[in-house]
Parts: sequence; structure tokens; C-alpha cells
Amino acid sequence: MYLITVIGNATIIFLVCVDHHLQTPMYFFISNLAFLEIWFTSSTSIKLFVILGSGRRTISLGSCFAQSYFYFALGCTEFVLLVVMSFDRYIAICQPLRYASIMNPQLCIYLVVAAWLISFTLISSRLVLLYKLTFCGSNKIQHFFCDNSPLFKLSCSDSSLLRKTDSLFLSFIVLGSLCLTLMFYTCILFCILHLPAASGRSKAFATCSSHLTTLAIAYGSCIALYASPSGGVALETNKIIALLNTVLYPFLNPFIYSLRNKTVILALNKALAHITMWLFPSSRCVSGQQSH
Repeated sequence: MYLITVIGNATIIFLVCVDHHLQTPMYFFISNLAFLEIWFTSSTSIKLFVILGSGRRTISLGSCFAQSYFYFALGCTEFVLLVVMSFDRYIAICQPLRYASIMNPQLCIYLVVAAWLISFTLISSRLVLLYKLTFCGSNKIQHFFCDNSPLFKLSCSDSSLLRKTDSLFLSFIVLGSLCLTLMFYTCILFCILHLPAASGRSKAFATCSSHLTTLAIAYGSCIALYASPSGGVALETNKIIALLNTVLYPFLNPFIYSLRNKTVILALNKALAHITMWLFPSSRCVSGQQSH
């Protein structure tokens, strides 16, 4: 699943870069999300593979904190990008005549850069508080990565400030982005219902339904994991939901967003044809001779 996740998301990035038909704001944001998903799943999966392959179940405290930082920073960036993508769909469906002027390349780049900078800056304050924790006694993390709950349980210092920071993070980033995203999709729904042609409505519904599927998985898993301020989610439940969040969602992302889209499939077929002709130039010559 990890290899398919990396290959699938890397394929989307490659296609958007080489095919001019996919060089639109929507696919620009999707390619950025694909890039993010590769690093998001890698932040937890690579260390897990090392443990499973070597049998060495140890991680340094610095590496543990770094893993936690990138996991939350990349996750935060994902939620901001989902808001940006919902805004893009809102402009495309509700204000199509102004779409090209509003969603110009400069604005698209600003939005993506802002998403990364805001997220990594906000989570940096959390990393500072994490480094202030002291650990004593048992050093066994009952998880497959350095998540909040197992780290807090190992700490013998007061972690109430960090818990409050995480609650603030949940309210500001997760719930805030969810409200904005739902607001945009509510407006989109009203616009779709007022479209005159049934074909236009079905196409718009098809585009938005795939986005809503990813929203349900991303927000649902995050809220289930971190909504409880006391960390009351059972550990085994925490592990299962975390697997959905770190493995299943990045795995499904290429298929939900792009690889079932006709435009993307056409671009993929063209790219494969060019690669085949480049790797096997003799086959092109033979087929030409046969046609003569």
C-alpha cells in the first residue's frame, strides 16, 4: 500500500508537470496535495518499515519529536489545502465567467505557499512545548509512531499546557477549516441545484463527491483521534484510526481525485505511449515499415 501510495501520487505530480491539459488551478492544487501525501505517509511508515525489517524497536527522543512535528505539520497543511481546493471549486462552479481572472497562477502559488508556511509555523510552537516535557520510568511507546496519547502517558511532567495547545490546534485548524470547507460546499450545492442542464449538474456532483469522500475520511479520523481533551480514546482504537489516517487516506487519494478522471487517464495513456516510444524506438520503425 505504501509503494502504491508513493507511485500513485508521484504519477499525478508527473502528469500535471508534463501535460498542458492538466496545468489548471484544480490540478495544481491536487498535485500539491499528492506531494504532501507522499511525505505525510512517509513520516510514520518509513520508521515502521525499519522496525519491522530490522527488529530494532528503538527511536531516539529527538527522532520521536521530529516525527511528531512533521506528522502534525503536514496534517495541518493538508487541512488548509482542502480549504483552498474547496474555494477553487466554489469559484469554478458558482462564478465560472470570473474563474480565470480570480484563480490566476500568482494567486494559486500564494495560496499554496501560505498553506505550508502557516501550518509549519503554528506547529513549531507545539514542538517547543514538546521539548520541555521530561520522561522517566517506562520508555515503551504503545503505538507505531510518536502520537500524542502515548507520549503524554510516558511523560512524568505536567502536560496540561500541551494538551490545551492541542485543543486550540483542533479548534482553530481542524474545526475552522472544516467550517470553511463546508461553507464553500454548501454554496456549491445551491449553485449546482440552479444549473439549467442536467448534464452540468451530474458533472459538478461527480467532481464534488470525490472531494467530499476525502473530507469525510480526513476530518473524521482526525476528530475521532484528537477531539477528546483528556485523551480518552482507547489505545487500540487510536491505533486503528491512526492507520486509516496515515495509510488508507494517502493510499486512496490518487484514485479518488485523479486516476479515475477521464482527462487524467488520457494524459496517462499519452505519457505511457511517449515513454514506450522512447524506450523502444525500434518498434516504432518496424510498425512504420509494415504500414508502408
